[in-house]
Amino acid sequence: MAKVLVMGVPMDLGQSRRGTDMGPSAMRYARLAETLQAIGHEVEDLGNLQVPVVESLQGGDRRERGGMVYVEAIREVCRRTAEAIRKLDPSVFPIVLGGDHSVALGSIAGLASFGPTGVVWVDAHADFNTPETSPSGNVHGMPLAALCGLGDQRLASLLGQGQPVLNPQNVVLVGVRSVDPGERETLKQAGVTVYTMKEVDRLGIARIAEDIMAKLAHLSRVHVSLDADVLDPEEAPGVGTPVPGGLSYREAHLLMELLADWGKVTSLDLVEVNPILDRRNRTAQLMVELAASLLGKRIL
Repeated sequence: MAKVLVMGVPMDLGQSRRGTDMGPSAMRYARLAETLQAIGHEVEDLGNLQVPVVESLQGGDRRERGGMVYVEAIREVCRRTAEAIRKLDPSVFPIVLGGDHSVALGSIAGLASFGPTGVVWVDAHADFNTPETSPSGNVHGMPLAALCGLGDQRLASLLGQGQPVLNPQNVVLVGVRSVDPGERETLKQAGVTVYTMKEVDRLGIARIAEDIMAKLAHLSRVHVSLDADVLDPEEAPGVGTPVPGGLSYREAHLLMELLADWGKVTSLDLVEVNPILDRRNRTAQLMVELAASLLGKRIL
């Protein structure tokens, strides 16, 4: 059983719809710590990093240099997230509670300091835009590209490193069903492995999980970045960018259960829960259940 450290990054600066800053509180209210303790883990909650709210930022124009929205504030929050994670014992299992998906810039940059890291990015969106391809300029659509060294270097070189945080060959996306035209070309050029919902329907989650394990078998550290909007909106209504036709309840749990059996997952993001749009904290509760499945909760 791992020692689990929980860190909240309550940020909603990366997207235009407010409310994901309350995501960490919603997942804590859904008894994240108690659920993981019940299956045998020691859990310590480190609290939240301080994140500026929109109203505290200067200027009426949300777009900054390079066409991105609140990029300097996001960069600073992600830099501090990475630095906080770098100080952790590499043997612990960090769970970062978002906030929008831009927080993964910080979590993964920090985790990669422990060694080569594979990433399973479970999301309705590829999050592989650059400022040139993004229709909105919202940074929550760019973190994975930045982690692979693409786009604005303020994000791609968050900690001043001279090379990309991630090797695109060590990245697998699952559940994708909404990709911008320019983003599609960037994905192809980078060589990232993508399982869209078409592949989920055609191959099934069990086959996809087997492929992920084979592809990332050479790595000792694998991070799962789980976006609530990968789930079908009927299952998870509390998200800011819902896309119909997502993973079912059982598909999502099966993926987490199979990754748990594999034993190589060493860290987790839980992001994009928006309690304002949720029904009776249903989405936060489901994310807690999925975290438990990933950390070893069994039926028998």
